[in-house]
Amino acid sequence: MKTIGVLTSGGDSPGMNAAIRAVVRTAHAKGLVVYGIENGYQGMIDNNMRILQPHDVGGILHRGGTFLYSARCKEFRTYEGREKAHNNLKTRGIEAIVVIGGDGSLAGARDLYNEFNIRCIGIPGSIDNDLYGTDMSLGVDTALNTIVNALDMISDTASSHNRTFFVEVMGRNSGYLAAQAALASGAEAVVVPEYKFDWDKGIKQLLDRHNNGYRCNIVIVAEGAGSVLEMASEVKKKAPELDARITILGHVQRGGAPTAYDRNLASILGRTSVEALLDGKTGLMVGTQGGKIAFTSFEDVFNNKSTLDPAIIETLVMIK
Repeated sequence: MKTIGVLTSGGDSPGMNAAIRAVVRTAHAKGLVVYGIENGYQGMIDNNMRILQPHDVGGILHRGGTFLYSARCKEFRTYEGREKAHNNLKTRGIEAIVVIGGDGSLAGARDLYNEFNIRCIGIPGSIDNDLYGTDMSLGVDTALNTIVNALDMISDTASSHNRTFFVEVMGRNSGYLAAQAALASGAEAVVVPEYKFDWDKGIKQLLDRHNNGYRCNIVIVAEGAGSVLEMASEVKKKAPELDARITILGHVQRGGAPTAYDRNLASILGRTSVEALLDGKTGLMVGTQGGKIAFTSFEDVFNNKSTLDPAIIETLVMIK
């Protein structure tokens, strides 16, 4: 193997740039040519690729977002689109790729491997932390710290005005960010897709706190658990004295400089992905399990579900 490619796809996450940097510099240290594929799979189809030298990835370690950009690509979901992408890879002599992204991105890598025998290693990049086979994905730690910082600020104004705030955080199918943020911020309640929330009981508990002199209630809602607008509206009807307000953190959770944890995790996974390709590994996602490097086949990633540790919810209930 002499030439590899690297791309980021799907939603961006802090740490992607650190992973790209590690892939490029490890590849050069091993005597490989490395192409950066811009705009994800769309760039693969459009032949938007360029050779990256070590100096090209200087100064990006601390930057959020992705140096190679990202895009959704409907055409790549078709066999014809993937064939066009494969032909472009073949023309440039690219024999293997490192794909950094979430489940949709890794599904694209799996298809390239299965249909065209392009060697692929995936690096998990999803702030939802919803990928099976790794304890942490790139960007999760940064996103969680961003959320907790925002919750601390919201708590200040909630206390000043004796209000209840409903705060929506990202988490389409996973309540990881919501639950961890609730634990770290001392929130009064959390609503996640994995567990049914008893609203009658929840409103009673919020009212009890209000009547006992607590001046701040924070309820954290994962976006996949339902409409935060409807939840807050229901509380306004049943308990107007709680003075319910809404904050949707949105894409602010994706941005910002990655934490030291995300930079280091990305660097290790980026290096390991190149070494894995050189060792003949393919069709795998590289992540961590129990603090150690672990490889999981794409099929296992897609056929299994990452679960929310019930100990987090139990701790929230016990010490709230």
